[in-house]
Amino acid sequence: MSAQRTSYHGQWSSRWIFIMAATGSAVGLGNIWKFPYMAGENGGGAFVLVYLACIAIIGLPVMIGEILIGRRGRQSPINTMRALVADGAHWDGWRFVGWLGVLAGFIILSFYSVVAGWALSYVGEAASGAFVGVESATITALFNDLKGDPWRLLLWHTLFMALTIGVVARGVQSGLEQAVRYLMPALFLLLVVLTGYAMQSSGFDEGLAFLLRPDFGALSANGILAAMGQAFFTLSLGMGAIMVYGSYLPADASIPRTAATIAVMDTTVALLAGIAIFPLVFTHGLSPSSGPGLIFETLPLAFGAMPGGVFFGTLFFLLLVFAAWTSAISLIEPMVAYLVENRDWGRIPAAVASGGAAWVVGLGSVVSLNVASGFDIFFGLTWFGFADYLTTNIMLPLGGLLIAIFAGWVMPRSAVIEEVGLTGLLFRVWYGLVRYVTPVGVGIVFLHAIGLIGG
Repeated sequence: MSAQRTSYHGQWSSRWIFIMAATGSAVGLGNIWKFPYMAGENGGGAFVLVYLACIAIIGLPVMIGEILIGRRGRQSPINTMRALVADGAHWDGWRFVGWLGVLAGFIILSFYSVVAGWALSYVGEAASGAFVGVESATITALFNDLKGDPWRLLLWHTLFMALTIGVVARGVQSGLEQAVRYLMPALFLLLVVLTGYAMQSSGFDEGLAFLLRPDFGALSANGILAAMGQAFFTLSLGMGAIMVYGSYLPADASIPRTAATIAVMDTTVALLAGIAIFPLVFTHGLSPSSGPGLIFETLPLAFGAMPGGVFFGTLFFLLLVFAAWTSAISLIEPMVAYLVENRDWGRIPAAVASGGAAWVVGLGSVVSLNVASGFDIFFGLTWFGFADYLTTNIMLPLGGLLIAIFAGWVMPRSAVIEEVGLTGLLFRVWYGLVRYVTPVGVGIVFLHAIGLIGG
């Protein structure tokens, strides 16, 4: 029983703090950077509808499963899986799920810190007025110059990692909890301010229609698969973060209600980001299907041309930094928790060692964008591209699939019922989804990601 275990690291002071922490983990560059451009590339509203449906039938059931596993074990993902395997005398190979999540989070943090460094750099660029009155070629050159300078990338990578280590080193209540207590409201406030500004722009109606009006003729089969993948990845599933955060969740908190709230808040941020971005894109005659360059090359043009662009551009990239920061602290926490539990380290050395190791691995991503850009390590991919491909396309969907199978098929039904707290029809619906529907959905995401289905 979960009541027989207590977390070595303490627990969240309330269900609401856990919701903010888990939402902070889920809300990252994927919501504010990736979701808008994916919607832009796949016809807008139709993509959004498929994305919302997949959140409900793929993302949410896996999240409930990952939280209940974490709370049942009350330890780092590695030790949680070890304990649950021992509890039920299950196959020892299931311990691999914990290691897979911790390793995936570690690798993601190594390159995520580099991308977050771009956002940190752009806060200063926006505040200095570097975007004001410039042409597209100038913005593109600015971005290329940043990526092409390993020393500047190293500086921002180091600064962002130091910010992340500083929070995690302080522990659950003094560090993680205090960070999300202030960062998450600030993030939502910044997003609301930017959305309010977008509502005053001449392209608001056009941008809103593009984002919310379904055009299924513009949605291809690959677009549907992309929406499925984004729905899974946006909730930070399969990387150990939600599992370790779940281990700090109070025993009396409702896991399904908590998970649903997180999913709604995460989706709200993604939609608000689209509502804030697309009106600006249409107002200034830019392309909504600009791809990954939408944030770092297209939007700076809009900020440079609009009244108050210095202020709002600075706010926007500060928003990106906050979103990346709350995600990064959740990526490093599983490894820190493991070192504290298994090596008897204090929080500070465990955080410094974990962050320092991720920083070192991240150097590969720094140089693969410039001096080692011609060095391919895997089928034409640089280290940066390989790390992204390995985690996004293989490790995360595989981890999510195994979590769904473990929660739905391996854990004793009585233990699942005790943790999840659902009865009757609601339990049967969730249990049916996590046992049958969700594994198929995550499996399709996995096969598409590695190129075995779709184009």
